[in-house]
Amino acid sequence: MKTIYLECAMGAAGDMLAAALLELLDDKDTFLKKLNAIGLPGVRVSAGPAAKCGIQGTHVSVLINGKEEITEDVHDHYHEHGHDHDHSHEHDHEHNHEHEHEHDHHHPHSHSSMHRIEHILEDLYISPKVRQNALAVYDLIAKAESHSHGVPVSEIHFHEVGNIDAVADIVAVCMLMEELAPDQVIVSPIHTGAGHVRCAHGILPVPAPATAYILRDIPAYGGAVQGELCTPTGAALLKHFASSFGSMPVMRTEKIGYGMGKKDFERANCIRAFLGDTGSGEEEILEISCNIDDMTPEAMAYAEQVLRDAGALDVFTSPVNMKKGRLGALLTCLCETKDEETFTNLIFTHTTTIGMRICTCRRRTLERSFKEVATPYGTVRVKTVSGAGVTRAKPEYDDLARIASERNISFAQACELLKD
Repeated sequence: MKTIYLECAMGAAGDMLAAALLELLDDKDTFLKKLNAIGLPGVRVSAGPAAKCGIQGTHVSVLINGKEEITEDVHDHYHEHGHDHDHSHEHDHEHNHEHEHEHDHHHPHSHSSMHRIEHILEDLYISPKVRQNALAVYDLIAKAESHSHGVPVSEIHFHEVGNIDAVADIVAVCMLMEELAPDQVIVSPIHTGAGHVRCAHGILPVPAPATAYILRDIPAYGGAVQGELCTPTGAALLKHFASSFGSMPVMRTEKIGYGMGKKDFERANCIRAFLGDTGSGEEEILEISCNIDDMTPEAMAYAEQVLRDAGALDVFTSPVNMKKGRLGALLTCLCETKDEETFTNLIFTHTTTIGMRICTCRRRTLERSFKEVATPYGTVRVKTVSGAGVTRAKPEYDDLARIASERNISFAQACELLKD
């Protein structure tokens, strides 16, 4: 199984993630040309070598009209600027954690709303998948800011994460994930940093409220490094793309990427990205189950479809005998660990259960691939599974059903036709 493992021992920021993933590509220059051609006005993304504690890596810079933006603190998303920031941040990314000088505030600020972000992304020459992922990342940030400031999402105005350079960081990571196409992304526990950060409206604890909200249900820790290591953008990107969080799995590593921050510490200020094969196709997933004895079969079928449409790995029911001899159904939903809240909420909403059991399971799968085959009966998609010494292939059900319907024959006869 193609796996990316992200080691976030020094937190995470958009540009550092982009740099680490960029190092995993065979042809970095071609990707940068593609990124610079998506239509962000006045933007040029560049990548250059950088070293931390003797380790060589890559630093990604976003130039706006030839200059690297100096932006203000990201935590002032909703309040008006007082322009008296006294930053002690650590990474030089969308927060610009290297403000050790006075601001002259001659650069323009873009106080973007979610609506404006949607328009920016809609105008870019990017795939629908990249656009969808970028919007999902911004949605996580918007909900975190809404919760932190106590205002509706529609009233949230992004400052730095809405600036065009931050949009470039987020889109770059989404494009890199599409380019690398991992089967799973596993993320280490995230180092948030420690201490406090001074902003226009006061001194805030680290992690900042928006970051802390995004990192709910995710393994994270503080530490000896004073300052903010994980930004809202970094946290949102990790939360969106992670299949699971934990230690590095057993894997055959093919490439290692180092995405460097700008500031120097006693520890190497970087994110490491490992690309490799976990071989067995094993991963951790959640099994959510509940017993139900007071729903009609039609209502149960609808609930199952809702869960499938939401992206469940599998949904099924089994007959069970419940108390007082009542017949019931055991509803089981398999999902990725990061989606626990989504599916527990859906089960509470669409079933009559008042409680459920949640277990972490190990899932082992065979490698799956699809190809389209031209036949006398039209194009047929064939799924092939392989691994553990076995290989099997079979046509997709929908195509077999189409052939049976078009030729007015049985499903079994359609299967026999494709064997010829």
